[in-house]
Amino acid sequence: QVRGAANPPQYQTTPSAQPAIMQPTQEIPPPVYAKSGQQQAPTQQISTAEFQEVALRVSHSLLMSSDRMKLRSGDWVRRQEELEKKAQELARREEELRNAPYNARRNNWPPLPEKCCFQPCFYQDINVDIPLEFQRIVRMLYYLWMFHGCVMILNILGGMALMIHQGDFTTFGLAILYLILFTPFSFLCWYRPAYKAFRSDSSFNFMVFFFVFFFQFMVTVIQTIGIPGSGTGILTAIKCFDSTVGGATVGVMTLIIALCFGSAASMDLLLISKIHRIYRSTGASFAKAQQEFTSEFLRNEHVQSAATNAAAAGVRAQMSSSRY
Repeated sequence: QVRGAANPPQYQTTPSAQPAIMQPTQEIPPPVYAKSGQQQAPTQQISTAEFQEVALRVSHSLLMSSDRMKLRSGDWVRRQEELEKKAQELARREEELRNAPYNARRNNWPPLPEKCCFQPCFYQDINVDIPLEFQRIVRMLYYLWMFHGCVMILNILGGMALMIHQGDFTTFGLAILYLILFTPFSFLCWYRPAYKAFRSDSSFNFMVFFFVFFFQFMVTVIQTIGIPGSGTGILTAIKCFDSTVGGATVGVMTLIIALCFGSAASMDLLLISKIHRIYRSTGASFAKAQQEFTSEFLRNEHVQSAATNAAAAGVRAQMSSSRY
């Protein structure tokens, strides 16, 4: 037979002997609550001594912080006062320059007394003439020039010691000559050009400074080595050491002077390198130096008068020759 909707299949089920009854489920009861160490809030008792110690530490830290704040505020006030004093000094000097007749500045270097028969030859005021960013390096050049002069004086003393100990008159005489020549010429030939170069951004003065200062550096290196006739250098100091007390004393003295020459040479090299970096960063060049030299040369009154006289003499000579 074909099973279908008209003839559905017949299922035989066995009737249950007992009716269905719902069985209750058995649940596991929760554990009994008991206070443990983790559940209890930690309690800590602070003694009076510990509380006082903590209070002292807190008060000490507060005092230290207040002292630091006072020091910082004091430093700030002091710096502010220094800046105000400098500003007032600059304002006073500018006012003096404005009130001076024809804006003329009186020479103040070298600083000589008014009753002296010689008068200052140059005007020098780094705080007024030199821009603020270059004042430090110009002062370093000025101090270096003075250090060179002091080393030259020590060189004379070393030459005198050699003359007494070994009868070396040559080193002593040359030391005097070096002091007379190098001290003023170094001021005129490399310090003043550097001063004017930083004052007016002059490429020509920078070129003069580099040329002369490099020569100064080479001479100082030779004097440090102590080539015979150059000064009291290392080689001269080594020759002085002997078994006598006088030789050891003169040797130590000349060695100290040689170290001073070496320090001067090191500072020369440091400053010329630093100034060269500044010079390259300003966009200056050799062509600009040539242009400045030409313009300054043509503006010179003596050059103009000489050119005028030469032209007048040429015209007169031409007229006299055409007349005859």
